[in-house]
Amino acid sequence: MSMDATETGVVEEAAASFDGTPDARTRQVLQAVTRHLHALVRELRPTQREWEQAVDFLTAVGHACTPTRQEFVLLSDVLGISTLVETINTDPRGTQGTVLGPFHMTESPRRALGDTIDLIGTGTPCVVTGRVTDETGAPVPGASLDVWQCDEHGFYDVQRPDEQPPGNGRGLFTADEHGRFRFRTVVPSHYPIPTDGPVGGLLQAARRHPYRPAHIHLIAEAPGMRPLTTHLFVADSPYIDGDAVFAVKSGLIVEFTEVADPDEARRHGVPSPFRHADFPVRLTREDA
Repeated sequence: MSMDATETGVVEEAAASFDGTPDARTRQVLQAVTRHLHALVRELRPTQREWEQAVDFLTAVGHACTPTRQEFVLLSDVLGISTLVETINTDPRGTQGTVLGPFHMTESPRRALGDTIDLIGTGTPCVVTGRVTDETGAPVPGASLDVWQCDEHGFYDVQRPDEQPPGNGRGLFTADEHGRFRFRTVVPSHYPIPTDGPVGGLLQAARRHPYRPAHIHLIAEAPGMRPLTTHLFVADSPYIDGDAVFAVKSGLIVEFTEVADPDEARRHGVPSPFRHADFPVRLTREDA
């Protein structure tokens, strides 16, 4: 290794230091990250103090992470990186994917089809239905559907453990033999992402709002199929055109239609009127 202290020399030496990495993909990633980070530094030409501030910020992001909060995921979200990764990995033959978000931090309770994930009994009642199919439209029986959402005030169970029981707004369902699924809940609210940590400080410095439109998270999985991480976005929600984490996609915007039929309400076990959202889920085969 040479001792070339020029700007070009430093980056080449740093990249070359990973030449012996046995795994080819790991080697590619390390060398690409090194070159791109050096290029960024050469473009911005930070002062020593600015570099220290950057290190302090990343340290603070790490310190803000807990078993129920992932500040690095939140940082990735507000920079648009999470959405970019999902977009790169979404199979165009299936349902559009979008971000995981920072609140998939606890295991969803297993529930039967038709059960409610609302353990509080407040908010606008809602029934969500759907059908899981493959890329040809054939049903995927027994697909697993992990759903989670905030309450009508915009908070997840892990954010307010004194006011929401564990598992509120969460459920793990198994589609029936026709790929169909259904569950009861309440219409979620739009809400701000957490702003009491370093990511919130970043948004404040940039004069960016922290709000997300109302949505329900969903992960669908089945043997032999590519897992799908996605959202159902409430069509008339505030911020549907300005999501703080850039996750809204046109194919994921769903009408939560008001239903005033008492017979339908009794059939689903909800009061009348209620809101109904239907969300077809299309998975793609891993070998297709």
